Amino acid sequence: MSFVRRAEPADAEEVLRLRQVMIDSMFRADRSTEWHTESLPTLRSRLGAPDGDFAAFVVDHPERPGVLAALVAGTIEYRIGRAADPTGTVGFVFSVATDPGARRRGYARACMETLLEWFRERGARRVQLTASAQAAPLYASLGFLPKPDPLLELRL
Repeated sequence: MSFVRRAEPADAEEVLRLRQVMIDSMFRADRSTEWHTESLPTLRSRLGAPDGDFAAFVVDHPERPGVLAALVAGTIEYRIGRAADPTGTVGFVFSVATDPGARRRGYARACMETLLEWFRERGARRVQLTASAQAAPLYASLGFLPKPDPLLELRL
């Protein structure tokens, strides 16, 4: 869809707003936005590096100038190769969010399709994400399959 575009440094505050929409929908207890100020300079820098390993694709809100309707962000990661993936190039999707007033219009799907193409162009053979129950049907329709979750996390 032609209305999807790559996010730019000027979009950083809106990208953070939509990331907060996603966080609020998944983690109801953590509604703090104090971290936005500290995150903003790094995000602007990453959005200004078009050849880097991070990309965000957005749709401008059709009724609200200067506001984003949807966001999808992802990174390319290197992991030591294996038989099924000798290059070890993996895409990881995060921060998929649609403004509550712009849902059910296909914006997240269009952004996801654009991000998946970005991954393909960079040699990713696998793409991973963590899905909410509400978003799982979208990802299934794009071909994502559930995997056993052996993920562990350590907070430093």
